[in-house]
Amino acid sequence: MSLPVDVLVREHKLILQAVDKIKSEINQMQANKTVNPALITTAVDFFRTYADRFHHGKEEGILFNELSHKNLSKADSKMMRELILEHAFARRTVTALESAKESYVSGKKEALENIFELMTALVKLYPEHIEKEDNRFFYPCMEYFSEQEQKDMLESFLEFNRDFTDKRYKQIIDQLR
Repeated sequence: MSLPVDVLVREHKLILQAVDKIKSEINQMQANKTVNPALITTAVDFFRTYADRFHHGKEEGILFNELSHKNLSKADSKMMRELILEHAFARRTVTALESAKESYVSGKKEALENIFELMTALVKLYPEHIEKEDNRFFYPCMEYFSEQEQKDMLESFLEFNRDFTDKRYKQIIDQLR
């Protein structure tokens, strides 16, 4: 039987692909001392829609919600709180990146350094965050659930996915250099 968290781990692969492509774009933008506003718009959309609404929607709305009804160990409870805080940090950073881009586009060249810092924060956060989820939290936390609860959760993930297609985001990542 496929575990519900297998769905999340597969989604992490696309997020890491995006991070790698954005990381190379940051290096190029820093070398040229310029920003590609369209790239930032694309990155904001990807992180806000795919990573947060689609992916974190399942993590927080389904997995973490179900875990909150379980008697978690102190370590697992602490880890889940950390992961939720990291999701919140990502949301704030994406919103700030969008604002910094708007400042840059409106002629405020001093926003350039802020854009680099925010993009760097995102590409640093996601690999560490994903490593923590994939290797230290997701699979061990499945032990809190019976086989039937895991099947139900997998069905909830699949139902959640019915309203969203990731095909567009796979194409966007392919289009980035």
